[in-house]
Amino acid sequence: MLIKLLRNHLGPFKWLLVGIVFFQFLQTLGTLFLPTLNADIIDKGIANQDTPYIWRMGGVMLVITLFQVCFAAVAVYFSAKMSMGFGRDVRADLFQKVTGFSTQEVGQIGAPSLITRVTNDVQQVQMVLLMAATLMVAAPIMAIGGIILALRQDAGLSALLLVSVPALVIGVGLVLVRLVPQFRAMQERLDVVNGVLREQLMGIRVVRAFVREPFEGLRFGGANADLTETSLKAGQYMAFMFPFVMVVLNLSSVGAVWLGGSRIGAGDLQVGQLIAFLSYLIQILMSVMMATFMAVMVPRAAVSADRIQEVLDTPSSIAIPDQPVEALGRRGSLELRNVGFGYPGADSPVLEGITLNASPGQTTAIIGSTGSGKTTLLNLIPRFYDATEGEVLVDGENVREIVPELLWSRIGMVPQKPYLFSGTVASNLRFGDADATDDQLWEALEVAQAKDFVSEMDGGLDARIAQGGSNVSGGQRQRLAIARALVRKPGIYLFDDSFSALDLATDAHLRAALVPWTRDATVIVVGQRVSSIRSADQILVLEDGHQVGLGTHEQLIETCPTYLEIVESQRVEEPA
Repeated sequence: MLIKLLRNHLGPFKWLLVGIVFFQFLQTLGTLFLPTLNADIIDKGIANQDTPYIWRMGGVMLVITLFQVCFAAVAVYFSAKMSMGFGRDVRADLFQKVTGFSTQEVGQIGAPSLITRVTNDVQQVQMVLLMAATLMVAAPIMAIGGIILALRQDAGLSALLLVSVPALVIGVGLVLVRLVPQFRAMQERLDVVNGVLREQLMGIRVVRAFVREPFEGLRFGGANADLTETSLKAGQYMAFMFPFVMVVLNLSSVGAVWLGGSRIGAGDLQVGQLIAFLSYLIQILMSVMMATFMAVMVPRAAVSADRIQEVLDTPSSIAIPDQPVEALGRRGSLELRNVGFGYPGADSPVLEGITLNASPGQTTAIIGSTGSGKTTLLNLIPRFYDATEGEVLVDGENVREIVPELLWSRIGMVPQKPYLFSGTVASNLRFGDADATDDQLWEALEVAQAKDFVSEMDGGLDARIAQGGSNVSGGQRQRLAIARALVRKPGIYLFDDSFSALDLATDAHLRAALVPWTRDATVIVVGQRVSSIRSADQILVLEDGHQVGLGTHEQLIETCPTYLEIVESQRVEEPA
């Protein structure tokens, strides 16, 4: 998966990659030739007391070093540019992919895991790409060149490489076999920590209200301890690896000095050659150590790449047909034909046999007990989920055949839990229509019964809204969400229990103001209070996911026992 991810996203950076290889090659060539020049200075210059030769060769070494610095700087710059650009593109692709997911895919992978994949996992792959560009290009060149030049210095001493290099490879390989599962577990447990932390931050009021801080602290501590334990295990393996590499390096150096000293004493080797061989031996083993360092990082990056590619390869259940409907009328009619829906893996469907016809200028209310499928039914209309049975039609077209953006542009939805984004009142309202004027925003606020409190806020339309709308009350947040939907002026309005946080007087005023505003649109309202939906043109009654009644308030009183039971349960007895 790591190779696939790199292949799919490194195309725009191929010339940078060529430049990195070229400059790393030049920089490494200088590193390889410096020990040979140093040996010549010792064996020819110092041994013969040839000072001009020493100065001349020293100058050459200095020039090579200066060029090495320039080449290395350019290579690192190109490497950073390539890895950062790669990370930018992968994050952009992930974001684009995730925003195209339906609620089903988001729930399947999990929001905390998606956040980890877009941030931490991309960073892991980005980091290994940076290190590979700066280390792995130079390592093989240095290893191969070092072996060739070491053999030129003394073939007998080079026999040490037949022992030291295999020892390094075998030792590192044994460690890596144990590291890969730890890295996979580490990313999974990081998902758990993010999930627990996100849940606690979003539910901090509930935690405090029920004095659950100690319990939540223990829950986070448990998840954190699991991550710590896995990280420590991985760290222990890594901690063993580098001392092992240094032991092999130092033993090889000692062996080279011991054997080389004997050969110098026998007159078969010069001092400069031994020093050059030691330099090449260290360069070869250092290149292996660099490869070892990369070998430590690659498994974790490979795990992260698998998780990233899993998201990129996950198809959205909101599939676009080959020949989609790209134009709709302005009527905004809605029809459900024997609609059923079951969540993936559920034992039984949530909805079965729902049939409904809603026309423009008509208000349809949906009521039922908790868990009867009201919100699920509403979510099928904008294709947050796709119906598993039957058809959902907008303006006579199956929603599966309509371009999603076109479908969503015709729907104004106020969800059960209204969410406001960080910014201003105006920026949130313009989610409905980016080109809406201030007058249009104030008009929508007035209909939503939000004009008074927005006028009193510091800045009015430019008043700051915190993330999630946490700096306004629940009722204010709900009214702002309603105003956002009104700004869009869609053909279909979906109100999912959107008036529950309003008092009866505000509810009545808002509904009265909505009548002229939504006169030409289809309105679907999910409600819990009979008093707020009794004036609807038709009321759909749900019970355990089944349609048990459809008609006006008066008709249902006579024909639907479930509706009558709901009415009776909410009726306030008059005092005697």
